[in-house]
Amino acid sequence: MIKVAILAHPHVSLFELACAVELFALPRPEFNPWYQTDIVNFENTVITTTGGIGLMTQHTDSIEDYDLLIVPSWPTKPSQVPDLVRQQVTSFANNGKRILSFCSGAFLLAELGLLDGKRATTHWKFESTFRERFPHVDYAANVLYVFDGKIGCSAGSAAGLDLGLAVIRSDFGYQIANQVAKRLVVSAHRSGGQSQFVESPILEVPNQFSQAVEWAHANITQAIGIDDLACKANMSRRTFDRKFRSSFNLSPKEWLIHQRIERAKAILESEQVDMERLAQQAGFDTAVTMRHHFRRLIGVSPKQYQQQFAQKLE
Repeated sequence: MIKVAILAHPHVSLFELACAVELFALPRPEFNPWYQTDIVNFENTVITTTGGIGLMTQHTDSIEDYDLLIVPSWPTKPSQVPDLVRQQVTSFANNGKRILSFCSGAFLLAELGLLDGKRATTHWKFESTFRERFPHVDYAANVLYVFDGKIGCSAGSAAGLDLGLAVIRSDFGYQIANQVAKRLVVSAHRSGGQSQFVESPILEVPNQFSQAVEWAHANITQAIGIDDLACKANMSRRTFDRKFRSSFNLSPKEWLIHQRIERAKAILESEQVDMERLAQQAGFDTAVTMRHHFRRLIGVSPKQYQQQFAQKLE
């Protein structure tokens, strides 16, 4: 049983808090084991949030019994961090436990020095402020989230769902993460970065590009040529490549490899399969090619990944 604490505070954003609650605190009796989650505060008072909504949450003086802490948001203007928050969150991190921040929640982690020398992100609107205040943080500008296994930061409110699903996938595997995503009616895994959402020019035929990408994802096991994709998007190859990079921060070829590796991981988590068959089911031309890209992107071989995942669920 993984015990989760979601930190409520007088400045908490209702939407980010709700995203954390939906991901980790919603009862899911169909999954066993699952998270045991409390929404906690250190102030012992009713919290008034967006729209004047009052929240009664669980008062505590300590979060040492929890395994995962989520900070849904935090003020972006300089302010004094309450002593108990500073002491408890710092101690939590020093004990090697996992902490996730949604949107502006990264400001608390940075203020406490927990992100010094680490990659981190927050909403694009706060980027310049964050960079100026925390120069020792390796700011990641165009990602939906970063997560090094211990500390994770999401780029914005909805990107907190992406980060949360990544953690669920890490804890319980693709099958369960996909079911949670389905209930949320969101993608189980989004590729790309914030640039795809920041005041990008709208295409004359906006659906054809997305339809081409959706077609590639649905037919990932087939041999897919980039020229064919550009044709499906009704674009020249050069325009398609430029649009693809601005949307996903990847070349079309590299994006296809990422999607095929994700498919291979999902298969490895759900069934025993030999490497040649796995390569075919994931859309690679040979098992050698698949092993090369799997190790390059994941850091272990497909067989090692399957063994590690099986041990995690024991």
